[in-house]
Amino acid sequence: MRRFDIPPRPDWPAKVEKWGLTYHTLGGQPYWYESAYYTLDDTDVERIENATNELHRLCLETVDDLIRTRQIAEFGIPEAAATAMIEDYKGPKGHLYGRFDLAYDGESEPKLLEYNADTPTALLEAAVVQWQWSQDRFPGSDQFNSIWEALVARWQALSADGTLPGKIHFAHSDSDEDLLTVSLLRDTATSAGLRSDGLLMSDIGWNSDRNTFVDAAEAPIRKLFKLYPWEWLVREDFGEKALLPDMRSIWIEPMWKMLLSNKALLPILWQRYPGHPNLLPAYFDEPGDLTDFVRKPLFSREGDGITVVVEGVTQEETPEAEMGPAGFEPRFVYQAVAPLYWTVAGAAVIGSWVVGDESCGVGIREADGWITTDTSRFVPHLIQP
Repeated sequence: MRRFDIPPRPDWPAKVEKWGLTYHTLGGQPYWYESAYYTLDDTDVERIENATNELHRLCLETVDDLIRTRQIAEFGIPEAAATAMIEDYKGPKGHLYGRFDLAYDGESEPKLLEYNADTPTALLEAAVVQWQWSQDRFPGSDQFNSIWEALVARWQALSADGTLPGKIHFAHSDSDEDLLTVSLLRDTATSAGLRSDGLLMSDIGWNSDRNTFVDAAEAPIRKLFKLYPWEWLVREDFGEKALLPDMRSIWIEPMWKMLLSNKALLPILWQRYPGHPNLLPAYFDEPGDLTDFVRKPLFSREGDGITVVVEGVTQEETPEAEMGPAGFEPRFVYQAVAPLYWTVAGAAVIGSWVVGDESCGVGIREADGWITTDTSRFVPHLIQP
């Protein structure tokens, strides 16, 4: 793994906007950053791919055991939602995609930082924009990136097994990033031969006579992809309808995915698989024997509320903007500091994509310091020839 500086294309904003990346600049600074690129060799790709598949397997085993034994109190999920999730898990378990955030220094085994399994974004950048950059800048080059093809194949598989008959509604919040993420997913579903409609989360209604969610035209919503966190949804009055025992909608991602996007997963995995080469030591409520640690709220999103401590000194912290849902008592996990890939530009984190149950590509985010946030740079990569 190596980082190289390179002059950006003179017309790069227009180039990336052509492929939908309208949020390429944030706060006057490039979010899409093509003044550099990373290279991965075959060993890097194999390590990341194997680690991703292994971590996904461990996560699915853990979810299965936790739900089967009903041991999910550590996740801070409301009782009604926990009951609904357990019942929902008995039905179709079709899931679409997720993104592991991995620490990888180019030498040791990749380490799990967190699993964005419910509402992962940075998909357009990873699946489309960096591929178009590579073919424009380095024609014929290769990249660890079969995300688009994997999504099309996954939709086809979900359709073939009966999980997704008929039309799918795709819903998102009112932001450009969410809209474009959902648009990409709709395009892959269309390529797989499925029909879809798009709408805002705020446009979803409830028809009490038919006991079902409906769209703006009062058409029933039977299958819904929602780019909206389950931990928010289950605590809203309207969202409580999703917990009704006779609800017939199929949700993507399914309700059990909220266990995987919760930071409580980190110490639970360490308890179950202590010393695993792809895991970092992690504990509830206190750092235990860790002198270098990262404190994370259970419901932290996009780097909010994170504190990094090395040798007893706070190195960096972010505001506590998303400590958790309303009425939830903040709780923290403590995770060992990871061996990141550092350059003069800062620290790189690997976003490793899973579609279905298979690793299929990466996107690399670069922060000035320790903590990756929603404004940290996205830097494209190539496979070293």
